[in-house]
Amino acid sequence: PLAEDDAEEPVAAVARVVSPSVVLIRAAIGQGSGIVWDADEGYIVTNDHVIGGASTVEVQFPSGELVTGEVIGGDTARDIAVVHVDPDEVEMVAAVFAPTETVEVGQLAVAIGSPFDLDQTVTAGIVSAVNRITEGGSDPADPSLVEMIQTDAPINPGNSGGPLADRQGRVVGMNTQIRTSGGNGNIGVGFAVPSDTIVMIAQRIVDGESLELAFLGIRGETPTDGTEGAVIVDVEADTPAAAGGLEIGDRIVSLDGVPIASMGELAIQVQFHRPGETVEVEFVRDGERLVADVVLGGS
Repeated sequence: PLAEDDAEEPVAAVARVVSPSVVLIRAAIGQGSGIVWDADEGYIVTNDHVIGGASTVEVQFPSGELVTGEVIGGDTARDIAVVHVDPDEVEMVAAVFAPTETVEVGQLAVAIGSPFDLDQTVTAGIVSAVNRITEGGSDPADPSLVEMIQTDAPINPGNSGGPLADRQGRVVGMNTQIRTSGGNGNIGVGFAVPSDTIVMIAQRIVDGESLELAFLGIRGETPTDGTEGAVIVDVEADTPAAAGGLEIGDRIVSLDGVPIASMGELAIQVQFHRPGETVEVEFVRDGERLVADVVLGGS
C-alpha cells in the first residue's frame, strides 16, 4: 500500500497500485470485473451475479493473458463468488484488503473495473456513507438486507466485482450496485460490499463451509420514539428467539456486545454469525435491561 503522504497524484497513485490486481471476467451471460484475493493459491473474488451460475469463466489479466477460471462457489445473499485459476499458469498480484473499520465518510474512493468492455477503467469520488443498509444479493427476486459502502465514484455496468480502493491503494469494497434514473448510467449513487464481508464469505467458500444465513426468528422495526435498537413486533414459534425467551415489545440494543441502532443493523449483525452459534442478546423490557443467550438458527 501507499504511504499516507505519497506525493504522487492520489488517484493515479492508487490506480498504479491496485490495477495489477484487477481482472476482466467473461461469463456466458455477460462480463464484469474481479479482484485477485490470494495470488499464491490462485483465488479471485467477484460478484455472484457476474458469474451468473456458470461453472467456468474466462479471466483476462492486465497483461492481456487469458485463462480459464473455475467457479469455486458463490453466495447469492451477499453477491460474492470465488473463481480459481492455476497460479502456475499466469502471474498474479494480490490486492491488499483494508479493515472495514478504517473506512470514513468523505475519504477518497477509487473504483477500477471494466465498464462497457473497457478494461482497466479508473474513476474516483468519495465515500458518501458507510454502514448503509440496502436490499442486495444476486437474486433480484429474493433480495437480502446487506450492509454497503455508498460512493459517488462513477460506477457503470461492467464495474461489478471490481475494487473500491482507498488513498493507500487498499481495497475497502467490491463494487456491486448502482442506482440509476431509468437508463443504464450512473447518477452518483453506487454501492460496494465492505472488505470484511468479502474476506469472510470468500474464506467460507474456499473452505467449503455452509453459506446458510443465520436467523433469530423475529420480525422487528426501528423505534420511532428517538431511541435506538430493534423493537420486536412478532416472535415466530419454535425459533431461536422463542427458545431464548424474547418477547413482542422487547427492544434489542446489542448483539454479542455490538450496539444495535436499527432493525437493519440487527439483521446485518446476525448475518456475521453462523447458524448454531450462541449469541448474547441484550434488550430492554419494561425499562429494564436484560440479557438472553440465543442459539442462532439457519435458513
